Amino acid sequence: MLTLIEEEFTRFMAEDDGLPIVMLNLLRFRPDGGRERYAAYLEVAGPLVARYGADIVYVGEGLPALSAETGQAWDAVALVRYPSRRAFADMVQDRDYREKAGPLREASLAEAVLQPTRNP
Repeated sequence: MLTLIEEEFTRFMAEDDGLPIVMLNLLRFRPDGGRERYAAYLEVAGPLVARYGADIVYVGEGLPALSAETGQAWDAVALVRYPSRRAFADMVQDRDYREKAGPLREASLAEAVLQPTRNP
């Protein structure tokens, strides 16, 4: 399942200004078919994130890093735009997301980073 750092998530929500965010997802796939399982996750997750006004803006395969320390290259990146932090929180707490999409995401990823971003 999606593992959030509780303290950071609490701060993230406490600072909610109601403005849109774009979530940068840095993804490292499991070597035993993780990329294929992530494709299945995207098919399931797409309609679920749309329930909350979010959309998957971009998913791209990672190429070799041009400037990174050892171990910082990622297999893929994804950008998901949410209308607000609340929309993101509601989506990850959605029962359908947790039961249908969450297990696919977990089975596909060896490691992931969720980095919220916003326009200044």
